[in-house]
Amino acid sequence: MIIDFHTHLFPKNIRQNREKYFPGEPAFQLLYQSPKAKLARADNLIAIMDDQGVDKAVIFGFPWRNPSTFKYHNDYIIKAVERYPKRFIGFGCFDPFSEEALKETERCSEGGLKGIGELAFYQSGIDKAALEQLEPIMAVCQAKDLPVLIHTNEPIGHQYPGKTPNTLYQIYRMVGRFPKNKIILAHWGGGLFFFNLLKKEVKETLKNVYFDTAASPFLYDKAVYQIAKLTIGIDKILLGSDFPLLKPARYFKEVNNCGLDEDDIHRICGLNSQELLKIGKDI
Repeated sequence: MIIDFHTHLFPKNIRQNREKYFPGEPAFQLLYQSPKAKLARADNLIAIMDDQGVDKAVIFGFPWRNPSTFKYHNDYIIKAVERYPKRFIGFGCFDPFSEEALKETERCSEGGLKGIGELAFYQSGIDKAALEQLEPIMAVCQAKDLPVLIHTNEPIGHQYPGKTPNTLYQIYRMVGRFPKNKIILAHWGGGLFFFNLLKKEVKETLKNVYFDTAASPFLYDKAVYQIAKLTIGIDKILLGSDFPLLKPARYFKEVNNCGLDEDDIHRICGLNSQELLKIGKDI
C-alpha cells in the first residue's frame, strides 16, 4: 500500500477567488499570491493517485487565522473523506493562535478526521507563545491518539515563500514539550533527525517523532534518505509529496535511485504511515 502523507486541497470558492482571502491572512497571501501557485481540488488528487499508483493520501487545508475560513475548509476536507473514504485520510487544520483552535480540534475529530495539521507558525517560528497555544491542542490529540503534523524547515540555506524563522532548538524544544504525542515534522524536520546520533537524551526525545519528505526534491540531495535511515531509522520516514507542489512520481524516482533496498522503500512509501495511522492491510 502506497500512502502520501502530505497533500493540500482547497474548496472551489478559495480556488477561484484566492485574492478574496488575502486580507488578514498574510501567510496565505505570501504562499499563494502568485497565479503559478497551484490550488488543487479532491478529484485532481484522485486522478494523480490513480495515475501514479498511490492508494491513499492524507489531505488537509491551510492554517487560516479566520475561524469561519478554517471551519469552511475543514468541512471541505470532511466531505472529501466522505466522498472518497477508501482513498483519503483527513486532518484538521487551523491557526493554533485562534481562540477557537481547541474547539476546532474537537470538532474535526468528531467529524471523522484522523489527525491535526499541517499546523504552522509562519511569522513567529515555534517560540514560547506558540508552545503555549499548542498545549491544549496537544492534550486533546494525545487523549484521542491523533497524530499532529507540524510545519518545520531548515533554518539555513536559501530563502523561499513559507520558510519560517524556526530554529532547530525551537523544534527540539517543541517535541520535548509533548513527549507522549505522535508528532510528524514536515519537510524532514529541518534536519533535526541528524542529532539522533547524540548519545544522550535525543533518542528518547524523538521516540514518537516522524519525518515527512515534503518538498525534498527542492531542498535536499537524494542522499538524505540514506542519511536519515542511518540516523533516525527507516521506520520514522514518511512519504509526503506536498501535492500539488510536486507529484508523488518525483519522490518515487529519488527513493528508487538512492541505494535503499525494497523493504526500505516499502516502509517509506506506505508501511510506516499505515502503522502510524493504524490502517489495516485489507482496507
